[in-house]
Amino acid sequence: MKTFSHGIHPDEAKDLTATRPVRRFPFAPNFVVHLAQNTGTPARSIVQPGQQVSRGQVIARPEGFVSVPVHSPVTGRVKAVANSFDHNGNPSPSILIEADPASTQDVVVQSYVNLATLTPEQITQAIRDMGMVGLGGAAFPTHVKLSPPKGKTIETVILNGAECEPYLTSDHRVMLEQPENIILGAKLMLRATKAKEVVIAIEANKADAIEVLTKACADETNIRVEVFRTKYPQGAEKMLTKALLGKEVPSGGLPVDIGVMISNIATAAEIGNLLPKGMGLIERVVTITGDGIANPGNYLIPIGTPLSFILKTLGTVGTPYKVIFGGPMMGKTVSFLDSPVTKGTSGIIILAEQNQEDVSHMYPCIRCGSCVDACPMHLVPSRLGLMARSGEYDAMVSEHHLMDCFECGCCSFVCPSNIPLVQQFRISKQIARQRKSRV
Repeated sequence: MKTFSHGIHPDEAKDLTATRPVRRFPFAPNFVVHLAQNTGTPARSIVQPGQQVSRGQVIARPEGFVSVPVHSPVTGRVKAVANSFDHNGNPSPSILIEADPASTQDVVVQSYVNLATLTPEQITQAIRDMGMVGLGGAAFPTHVKLSPPKGKTIETVILNGAECEPYLTSDHRVMLEQPENIILGAKLMLRATKAKEVVIAIEANKADAIEVLTKACADETNIRVEVFRTKYPQGAEKMLTKALLGKEVPSGGLPVDIGVMISNIATAAEIGNLLPKGMGLIERVVTITGDGIANPGNYLIPIGTPLSFILKTLGTVGTPYKVIFGGPMMGKTVSFLDSPVTKGTSGIIILAEQNQEDVSHMYPCIRCGSCVDACPMHLVPSRLGLMARSGEYDAMVSEHHLMDCFECGCCSFVCPSNIPLVQQFRISKQIARQRKSRV
């Protein structure tokens, strides 16, 4: 099977939710809708406190090309347009909405789109108008990926269904339950990019999804399924491209530099579901899992639903020790329990206090080389870690390719000394960017 060199095999921990169908989550009484729902420039609010809004209504306009609109996830009243806290505890411009308890929260489709008449440019614009971003976690605006820079073309579109992060199963359930939407989304992406083919990439541990999607695209001449070895981080853009095509994305470059566009599989499903109806992205499938949650599962949750409401609704087991937005490898620990679900929230992991190992003690590097063997980018994390601790940030970038690190966490996972390597690299990259911006 197709794969890449190095990487790791963490415990998958997907059994809690892999067989649980997607269920609709209840509506919270209050919603916190961040305006920074995408990588790039946050959207700008176009509503005022006290204004009544309908579910699906545009409440924030994009600012600049790398930005998308935001739609109201609920029918209700705008309570405030002010800063709220994100999952890191940092202030973030937001729209606070009080749900109307008398509303059915149904979305009325105003008019269906005639897909047959759409030009590539119109498809791309429609995808932007629906507020679509990558649903795998990065939340990069999809219309930007569909618009390659002048002089570059897209030959292959890869739909990423690897879902290699432990615990997460939302993409798996989408592949099983929405194959028709995925295929329609793939066709629309093909037309928008004028690519030659779409490849649906799935790891071997999802045999049922492989079967369902292989059958769904059996009559398609330019859409196919490829099976990849189960390994982390197989779903990373550079790893998928290398495994599928044998090509490497240039250092500091993007997949488009070698004629490839990569999109999360759930993104394609939402395009296939929403674009024909002319609707915006107002909810997404989220895996809620971990040994600290009483009712784990995959839920269709409105954007802006507060974490505190989720925990109250599903119940916790004991005192949650740690809550992670995203997967355990690349996700971020939550420091604010009213943090809302965003477009990039693929999963929420709740870990129970009594089952957590103490990894707070860091020991000196023993030069074992485990991190070197694990790094999928073939960097030398042990050396980079030493340089980070001594503040050699410029040399980390210029001589040891720090910016090629995409913070997968493999090095930290295998380190017997519990050295938080990936956290050191994240901080070092921030410092290096700040220094560069001052020049």
